[in-house]
Amino acid sequence: MTAELVRGQNHTLPQTRLEIRVSAGSPVVAGATLGDENGTVRGVEWIAHPGAHRLPGLEVSRQAAAGHRLAVDLEALPDEVHRVTVLLALPTGAGGPTRFGATAAPFVAVTGLDGTEIATFTLTGLDAESAVSALELYRRQGAWKVRAVGQGYAAGLAEMLADQGLAGAAELAASIQEAVARSLARSVAPPPPRTPEGDRVRHASGPSDAHPPTASQPQPTAHPSTAPQPTASQPQPTAHPPTGTDPGTQTAPAAPTAAGPINYAHPRRQHAAPPPPPPAAPSAEPGQAPQPVAGDATGWSMDERLYNQIWGMFEDLARSAAAYRSAVDFAESRMGQELDRSLSDPRNRIGGTGDRAREEARAKRDELIARAREVLDRDLAQLAAEAAVVEPALPAAYAGWDNPVWHAHRIPMELPMALRIGDLHLPERTDLRIPLLVRLPLERGIWVDSGRTASEAAALMDTDRLRRLAMETAVLHAARLLAVYPPGEFSVHVIDPAGSAAGSLAPLVDAGVLAGPPAAGPGGVASVLAHLTRRVDLVQMAVRAGAADALPPDLDTGEQLLVVNDFPHGFDDRAVTQLRYLADEGPSVGVHLLMVADREDASAYGPVLDPLWRSLLRITPVADNHLADPWVGHAWTYEPPATPPGSRVLEQVLAAVTAARRAAGR
Repeated sequence: MTAELVRGQNHTLPQTRLEIRVSAGSPVVAGATLGDENGTVRGVEWIAHPGAHRLPGLEVSRQAAAGHRLAVDLEALPDEVHRVTVLLALPTGAGGPTRFGATAAPFVAVTGLDGTEIATFTLTGLDAESAVSALELYRRQGAWKVRAVGQGYAAGLAEMLADQGLAGAAELAASIQEAVARSLARSVAPPPPRTPEGDRVRHASGPSDAHPPTASQPQPTAHPSTAPQPTASQPQPTAHPPTGTDPGTQTAPAAPTAAGPINYAHPRRQHAAPPPPPPAAPSAEPGQAPQPVAGDATGWSMDERLYNQIWGMFEDLARSAAAYRSAVDFAESRMGQELDRSLSDPRNRIGGTGDRAREEARAKRDELIARAREVLDRDLAQLAAEAAVVEPALPAAYAGWDNPVWHAHRIPMELPMALRIGDLHLPERTDLRIPLLVRLPLERGIWVDSGRTASEAAALMDTDRLRRLAMETAVLHAARLLAVYPPGEFSVHVIDPAGSAAGSLAPLVDAGVLAGPPAAGPGGVASVLAHLTRRVDLVQMAVRAGAADALPPDLDTGEQLLVVNDFPHGFDDRAVTQLRYLADEGPSVGVHLLMVADREDASAYGPVLDPLWRSLLRITPVADNHLADPWVGHAWTYEPPATPPGSRVLEQVLAAVTAARRAAGR
């Protein structure tokens, strides 16, 4: 039976291998400190945080998120450790709330490895605090207990760490927040929180008798008292993971015009619960998993169901791999401990006793890893079967360029929910690809990294070839965006200061889909930036003043994409300032960036451009493992989009864009 704790209450822990699950109303940083018999943290090596996420017996998340799962093995902790304190803090400079009183009360649960809750605690009563000691696990007379703490700190992480006796608390707190900022810059933005009705049908294969000695598959759901609820001004969230609200779902201000409201967000949906997902297909045989079905998630349309299903597969693969990796780490750690205990006795070092101890320890390790691999292989097989069903059913916006759906593509009259910008996979099974979807309209610009220092694969390529490949990747993204927006509702501008991307831009130029010729030279750069900056200024003023009638009649209120090649070549200080302004203010009024650049080329500007790079989603023109998921922070290999060799699908799609514009008279 679950113990629902209140502040100061404790409860005996029936086991020593645990998970601590955190659900919050907005992304939080989760960490843990180790304390001695006096509760003192002896040094930074006794703190698990996003910059150093693993200690013996303890593993925390590597990034800020609204949902966390911390792994704890109390038996693997050093003998001097008598207390484990779980810490939560709000990330700084992330644009979110700066105090816990402005968000839903965090909910913390201590569970067994099978997901069974042992004790829960809702951290109510917080106000100005930006960091909090949520709960502690402590050793008393040889037994471990959990105590609900809920001690908040208005001065944040530094005050909390100093309160535990850590020297240099301010410096460590700053380094933790810096690590969080770096993780946010590389993390895939999570979709909105799941609805109370759930997300998708789980293809559970039934109870398993071979669970790994780590977190297994049950997925946490938001606690009813802490789950953020939709408001009248927000679309009903329907996506899968219990993580932070996706910026892509936020409703941007709308300015009424004579022709109707300007709405830069996804079309509004009803606020009632969406229809339930279709029933899963029956299992082939009793006890086996049901056959996968395309669209087995909640949503108002098949596109929305598929979107939610893909994110569900993404999370399932992340957590399955995390469980397996944690199981392997545990098995190796346990083998080392058993060998240390056995060989610490001098009598066991003589004769065959030591050899037998080594063999037994290795056998136990191999058995644990084999059991974990069985569970992982089962999960991977189910996900692979699901991917085989889902991929052919995807609409064009979600489909790869090799999907036949593109050959019959017609420009839609409504904006889709999301766009595919590549694929992701993990080393556990490289052929199992998860589509990387970003919500539309874009709420975060994209940076295609053309630098040779971006990855090992990039370092082996010729510089000119790499930059050409990066620009071709950007062209494919721009073409996709043009193809999924209704006719005339999306314009593409290009800045190519030296004209070096003429070959890569030829498909867009030849099809006549650009808003104007690619801008070259300082004058061209200044003209395009001035035009888009003016548009952002005018729309923002109209929105704030409620005076959309004052907008110039020639102002294009459709979405705008600015493709920038070879930044910062051809950019003076004024142009750099304008570009940063567009990156910060543009998305809220429909102006988006797609930059092709080598960060090393901008090193002369020093750290002044760091906010710009961090505001963009970095992708690469060659496969690279630089992106992280928003749940467990795995490094995922990103595969950029590519058209099949010899295919003319790009030309066909751009021709369809041109024909649709002509038919619409635009």
